[in-house]
Amino acid sequence: MTRDRLFTLIKTNINIITLGVLILIIFFGGIAMYLIEHGHRGANITNLGDAFWWTIVTITTVGYGEYYPVTIAGRIIAVFIMLSGIGIFALFVSTFAQRRLQQPIESRSKSKTEQPSLLVYETKTTIKSKIEVIEKLTDEDFDTLIIMLKSLRRTLLEESKISSKCSKCGIVYHNKPKFCSNCGLDLNE
Repeated sequence: MTRDRLFTLIKTNINIITLGVLILIIFFGGIAMYLIEHGHRGANITNLGDAFWWTIVTITTVGYGEYYPVTIAGRIIAVFIMLSGIGIFALFVSTFAQRRLQQPIESRSKSKTEQPSLLVYETKTTIKSKIEVIEKLTDEDFDTLIIMLKSLRRTLLEESKISSKCSKCGIVYHNKPKFCSNCGLDLNE
């Protein structure tokens, strides 16, 4: 599997992967907390149910406080689970926000570019097929090909928002100035 495919797979399934990581952290964190805490004096996490409850409450950043680690190793695991909870929550929120912001942009860009892009693709395909048999074209077909090329170029220039080009020095402008800033040519002619 190539790196690009792997990246696309991860990006499209980020919520499922995050949920899987969350379940693994709860499972292994609960077991580790039980194994570390249950035998110590003063420990209040004494069974596996308490350990899983503590892990879920901690990773969701609720933290009721009825269960807490008393050993140094338990506190180190607690810090890891707390930071994991904050990180996973931030990942969920940022993914949701990114998708929410991206939807209107995609719908607007599709509505504007879908039709011209299809027309451009069809025109390019037609031009390519005519160029492949250029030696067999009649004068009339050749003139039609030239017109199609000019029309395609004009369409592509409009799509790229190039509104004017100086005929003397070739500088391209994305707005419509009166004079060329390089050679001074009157561009309104």
